[in-house]
Amino acid sequence: MRKKFLPIFGALVVSLATVGCSSDDPISPGPGPTPEPGKDIVKTGILKSNETWTSNNIYVLDGRVVVDEGVTLTIEPGTIIKAKDGQESNASALIVDQGAKLVANGTAEKPIIFTSVNDNIKAGEKNSTLKASDAGQWGGVIVLGKAPISVAASSGKGYIEGIPAGLSYGEYGGTNAADNSGSLKYISIRFSGVAVAPNSEIQGLTLGGVGNGTTIENVEIFSNKDDGIEFFGGTVNVKNVVVYGQEDDGLDVDQAYSGTIDNALIIQTEKSDSALEIDGPEGNGTGSFTFKNITINMNNIAGKKIADFRDGATGKLENIFVNNINTTGNVVNVNDEKTIVTLNGSKLNFVKWEFVLPAGKTVANLFTSKGTTAPDITKFTSNSIGVENGKQTVGANTSVFAWTFTKSLNLF
Repeated sequence: MRKKFLPIFGALVVSLATVGCSSDDPISPGPGPTPEPGKDIVKTGILKSNETWTSNNIYVLDGRVVVDEGVTLTIEPGTIIKAKDGQESNASALIVDQGAKLVANGTAEKPIIFTSVNDNIKAGEKNSTLKASDAGQWGGVIVLGKAPISVAASSGKGYIEGIPAGLSYGEYGGTNAADNSGSLKYISIRFSGVAVAPNSEIQGLTLGGVGNGTTIENVEIFSNKDDGIEFFGGTVNVKNVVVYGQEDDGLDVDQAYSGTIDNALIIQTEKSDSALEIDGPEGNGTGSFTFKNITINMNNIAGKKIADFRDGATGKLENIFVNNINTTGNVVNVNDEKTIVTLNGSKLNFVKWEFVLPAGKTVANLFTSKGTTAPDITKFTSNSIGVENGKQTVGANTSVFAWTFTKSLNLF
């Protein structure tokens, strides 16, 4: 996550207002009736009534397409959604507002694919024509809910990265841990992460204050300019995730996210940053995440962190397997004094980590920290071991990812 660029966004409101329908809502309601099947159907603006997108059409996002509060967008299995080019204020994205629902339930045989208009994939197909190096063609998918977040604002709410502050559809956070933003199953998000302002890219999937009434499972992020998935607080549980080709962090947790991420595969590439970036609360709210059954392939690339813990991160990471570790910079890093305190106080916990160690390295060599307080390194080393490749007993069940584009390219 590249933090925080909200001051920039205020300037964008003026430039956006010329296409608006009101002073606080700079995009107009969406188009009228759906054309006949078999067409590329362009979507733009705010969807004001329930819609169903069907697999015999390709849907094209032109700018920010917003599912309005109280509205449900249903996407059939096998549907392809493409997004038009556009930088900064013209970036295309699908945004699910607080109180709206996205019901996008694909299947292993018929995943729902979000990609770029520059991808020549056709209706009924699953493999894209673009490459991992083609990240940043469009924005991404943003889901906003009413579950608790930890931010400095006394309201307990925030405006999501990538959307100008003050708009009707950028707010997230609240008090409903069980909030329901819909269901996402067998979703592949590809070539996303365009900048919506200088140095402010959108994640492949952004989850802001999303509650545990929401179902998210079997998700692929392929080639995103920023993070694969970022969790801004919330309580949503996510299962079966593949991230490949991200140019920042694989999975990024912030603002006291307190759900569970179960069974994930993160494959680092040359432009990646940390596989895991875990931040603590930004306000008085507290929360404790759980990561379990995670496999991280560092791809023997120097300078990339396995995990970076910051700002008093609190949670548990259990059954983690890491392989292809480079001797330079592939570390588990406790980044600041606040996080040393949570580590030493057993609020940040490592459980059953296994590493395929580079020659001459020990588990202790993989741990680094910053701060004046001495970290209790045994909190890490006592729960971590070296193993031979192929003999690990923890990590992800990668067989469930056979449906992904990543697997079709034999990248794992």
